[in-house]
Amino acid sequence: MGPDSFGVVGASLAGLRAVEAARKAGYSGRITLIGAEEHLPYDRPPLSKQYLGGKAEEPVFRDERALRDELGVELRLGRPATGIDTARRVVSVGGDEVPYGALVIATGARARTLPGADGLEGVCTLRTLDDARMVRRSLEAGARTVVIGAGFIGSEVASSARARGLPVTVVEAAPVPLTRSVGSEMGKLLADLHLRAGTDLRLGVGVERITGNGAVDGVVLTDGTELPADLVVVGIGAAPSTEWLRHSAIRLDDRDGGVLCDRTLATSMPGVYAAGDVCHWISDLFGSRLRLEHWTSAAEQGALAARNALEPELAKPYDTVPYFWSDWYSSRIQFVGEPAADEIAVVDRHWEEGKLLALYRKADRVVGALTVDRPTLIMKFRRMIANRVTWAEAVEFGRGKTGN
Repeated sequence: MGPDSFGVVGASLAGLRAVEAARKAGYSGRITLIGAEEHLPYDRPPLSKQYLGGKAEEPVFRDERALRDELGVELRLGRPATGIDTARRVVSVGGDEVPYGALVIATGARARTLPGADGLEGVCTLRTLDDARMVRRSLEAGARTVVIGAGFIGSEVASSARARGLPVTVVEAAPVPLTRSVGSEMGKLLADLHLRAGTDLRLGVGVERITGNGAVDGVVLTDGTELPADLVVVGIGAAPSTEWLRHSAIRLDDRDGGVLCDRTLATSMPGVYAAGDVCHWISDLFGSRLRLEHWTSAAEQGALAARNALEPELAKPYDTVPYFWSDWYSSRIQFVGEPAADEIAVVDRHWEEGKLLALYRKADRVVGALTVDRPTLIMKFRRMIANRVTWAEAVEFGRGKTGN
C-alpha cells in the first residue's frame, strides 16, 4: 500500500495521529517522525490546565517502546526540519536528509514573544513542556505573577496562580478580551470570571518594558504603572511554524505563513499534506478558508492527512465544526462553530450560578455556540451547526433546554 516511505514533520498531536492512522490503515513501509523538541509526543492542553496546578504528571502520549516497536516509527527528535526539496522528495534535518514518498507537515505553531525580554530569567511563554515545567516551578515557589495577554492560555495560567492563592495580574492591550475568539459582548462577560476570582485584570493598557537584572523583577505598563513580578508569562498568540518552508515550492498564506491546502489537506506540491495549527484548508460548511489552533481539529486532520497522503486516489475532503474548551478557575468554557456573526443572542444567563449559553447567527443559520458550565449542551449545538440548522430552531432548542 502506498509509497515506500512516509514522513511526518512535527511530533505533537497531529503528527502522532498521522503515524497512528498510517499503521491502522495497513501501511507497512518506513515511517519517520521528525520533531524539534527532544521530548516524545505529548498533549499540550493539560500543560496550562491540570499540570500547572500540580494535579497531573507530564502528559506524554506514548512511551518510546510503543512508538519504535509497536508502531515501527523511526524517531528523529531534538532537531527541527530546516528545509524541504519537493522535487527530490527529501526533508533537511540539520545536515541530514530524510527521504519521503508521502509527507505530512504538522509543525504546529510557535508562541509570539515580547521584544526586549530575551535572557531575563522568569520571563517565558507557555507552549512547550519545558515552558510548563518552568512556570510550575515558579508557581510552586510562590511567584508574584504577571500574565501578558488575556487570551485562553494566559487566563488558564492566572487560574492556576489563583488556585494556589497567589497574587496575579493579567494585562491586556485591548479594551475587551477575546473579541476575535468569542465576540466583544461575550468577552466582557468572560472577563468577569477574572474579577470574581480576585485576579487583577488591566484592560486597554500595554507593556512599556519588562525590568530586571538577570532575573525579572517587574513590568512597567504604558500608563506608568509598575507591577512587581517574579514570573511573567507572555500569552499574546501564536504563529504557524513554517519558517523552514519559506524558500520551498510549497505555497504559504501571505498573512500568517500557514500552509495553503485544498479540501483534502493537500498542499500545492504532490505527495505533501498538512495538518494542525499550520494548515489553512477550505471549509465547505462555513464557505471560507480556515486555520484552527484547536486540539480536536489537529487530531482529526492528522489522521485524515495521513490516509489521504498514502492513498491520494481515495482522498476524502476534511471539514469540521471547530471546537475548543478552556478551564478558568472553577468554570469550563466551551465554544463550537465560528464567532464571526450577524447577531449574538444570550439564550440563558444564570450568571449568579456561573452558567451561560449564547448562540451566534449568520443569515438564518446558527453558526456558533458558547457555553459556560453547560457541558451537556455544547455537542448538541455542534451537531446542529454541522447539520445547518436554522437560527429559530436552535434558539427554541436552547430555550427549551435551559427553561427560558
